[in-house]
Amino acid sequence: MASFWSDIVDDHTGPDLTDALIADAEAALGYRLPAAYLRVLWLRNGGYPVRCRFPTAAPTSWAPDHIQITTLFGVWPGSGLLASARLIRARNLPAVGVVIADTPSGCGDAVMLDYSACGPTGEPRVVYAEPDVRTVTELAPTFAAFARGLVVGTADAD
Repeated sequence: MASFWSDIVDDHTGPDLTDALIADAEAALGYRLPAAYLRVLWLRNGGYPVRCRFPTAAPTSWAPDHIQITTLFGVWPGSGLLASARLIRARNLPAVGVVIADTPSGCGDAVMLDYSACGPTGEPRVVYAEPDVRTVTELAPTFAAFARGLVVGTADAD
């Protein structure tokens, strides 16, 4: 995971992660964040991953065989992660959990932790959610599997 993050550090990267930031975020969100997600954030609290493409078995509105992410949200007041409920409402995404990553599409789609089957303290699956679509596309059964499945790719749809 040491090579997870790109060299770019900007306003998408928050302060160093602390136990207090995690506790505050989990209390505000109402969900326990996966350990694998937090391991990545201990290295850098959000930003641009080196590997930003996730292959899919079925087409999405993004592409016939993958989705892209631009940033993975970190944990700090004002971050995209803590704005998750607002993003879900504003983008009309399914209310299944927490938005953890944006895509470069600009169409409001997102990558989410889906707690609908495991409950707020369980191990969520990672899904791709599209605006106005009440179903989600499973990307990986866990965040660890999602992180391992990311590959190098461009930020443009093919």
